[in-house]
Amino acid sequence: MRIDTPLRARRRMNLTPMIDVVFLLLVFFMMVSRFGSEPGVTLQLAAPGAGSIWPGPPRLIDVTGAGLALNGRAIAGPDLPASLAALMAGPQDPVVLRAGPGADVQDLLAVIDLLQAAGITRLAVVP
Repeated sequence: MRIDTPLRARRRMNLTPMIDVVFLLLVFFMMVSRFGSEPGVTLQLAAPGAGSIWPGPPRLIDVTGAGLALNGRAIAGPDLPASLAALMAGPQDPVVLRAGPGADVQDLLAVIDLLQAAGITRLAVVP
C-alpha cells in the first residue's frame, strides 16, 4: 500500500538576517573607530591690536613656488637655519614667514617644520 504524501519544496536558507547583522556590525565599527589623527602645527594667535617692537635685524622668509628667500636673497632650504642663526640673538627671536606667488600650504608647512627642527619656535605668518 502506498501512501501518497505531498512533496515538500526544498527550503533555501534566508541570508537577510545575516546581511543585516553584518551591516550593523560594519556601521558600529565605523562609528566607534577612531581615525588616526595627524600631528599638527600649534599656532599661537596674537591679540588684536597687540603690536610689539621688532627686535634686531629683519628676518623675513619668502616662501614661493620657486623656492625660499631670506630678506630678499634666494636661499636653499637646508641652509636656512644656519643663515637665520647669524641674524638672531637666540631661538626666541621672532621670524616672519610670507607666502608668495606659487606657494601652497604644504611648502609653508615644510619651512615651519624645518625651522622648528632647528629650535626656532616664534614664527609669524603674514599674507
